[in-house]
Amino acid sequence: MAANTKETGKEPLFHIVKRTDLPMWKSWLIRIGAVVASLIICAVIIILLTGDNPIQIYGTMVKGAVGSPRRIWALLQGVAMLLCIALAVTPAFKMRFWNIGAEGQVLMGGLGATACMILFGKTLPAPLVLVLVIVVSIICGAVWGLIPAIFKAFWNTNETLFTLMMNYIAIQIVSYFTYIWSSNKGNNVINTINVDTHAGWLELPPSIDKYGYMLNVIIVGALTVLMYFYLKYSKQGYEISVVGESENTAKYAGINVKKVIIRTMIISGALCGVAGMLLVSGTDHTITPNTAGGRGFTAIMVSWLAKFNPLFMVLTSLLIVFMQKGAQEISTVFGLNNSFSDIITGIIIFFIIGSEFFINYSIKFRAKEVEAK
Repeated sequence: MAANTKETGKEPLFHIVKRTDLPMWKSWLIRIGAVVASLIICAVIIILLTGDNPIQIYGTMVKGAVGSPRRIWALLQGVAMLLCIALAVTPAFKMRFWNIGAEGQVLMGGLGATACMILFGKTLPAPLVLVLVIVVSIICGAVWGLIPAIFKAFWNTNETLFTLMMNYIAIQIVSYFTYIWSSNKGNNVINTINVDTHAGWLELPPSIDKYGYMLNVIIVGALTVLMYFYLKYSKQGYEISVVGESENTAKYAGINVKKVIIRTMIISGALCGVAGMLLVSGTDHTITPNTAGGRGFTAIMVSWLAKFNPLFMVLTSLLIVFMQKGAQEISTVFGLNNSFSDIITGIIIFFIIGSEFFINYSIKFRAKEVEAK
């Protein structure tokens, strides 16, 4: 376009300029506008494809997400799990280490918790089993994050492909042990573990936590605050930012880049291990190859939309889980298949992602006086 401009003597009709000083209130106004625009587009699609009233559809989405105390707690549980994994991938992403392996790291953490509950649930005291569950889950997730970090640090392998492939290895490992530990080899399903003793269960008394989700929400809330201060105010958080900006600059400043990569991925994997432990020990009390439920990939979007800020991730996680819960409800109430609800969710997310372009860049059109010349 530049060469063409020189030849014709004309400036381009418009050019894109990166923003540097957009106030926060304007950026959030753009995001809200994107959501409103997506809802209008979705309303048109709903009318054309189903003939239903869009207002009723949206009302049903709200009801499906927060229509009762149980649904509210289920929403908070979903937000907590997605947020926990988003917190896990954030240090790596801020370092420009593209950890696409959160799904596998969560599964390995959950597998560690499952192993402790099954192998020691009937032989050791319940408090000791719970301690083992926590420690082993963190170690399993950390090891699964450490492996690609070592290869990246010493041999500069492609971390995106490496971590992605490790997801499939983790799925197969979990599938194998699911078959080994299943009571019915035909369906490969592990029934609720230690349902009689609750050994290894991470729970509060029913009188305090009626729905069984409160402890997970509290733990992830604490991790969110800790991660915010870790990334923003700690020396290690500063080193992560410098390595993410430029490895050469980090080396010039005396930062051991290999050490930072390995340490950060251990932390990332360990937090994924915590998420796996919360899912297995705190919620499901069993494991399947689908325990992570795609959250490892959705968490990438949560982290990116929040610009790697753990506090903003609370809002992005809430928005995505809210839409997922609401979409499930409209499928049930209106007899629509899951594909239609996924279309609605996808359009809204697409507009939210697209709004980031207008937050980061502005479009400058050719001035009239230049055009007149």
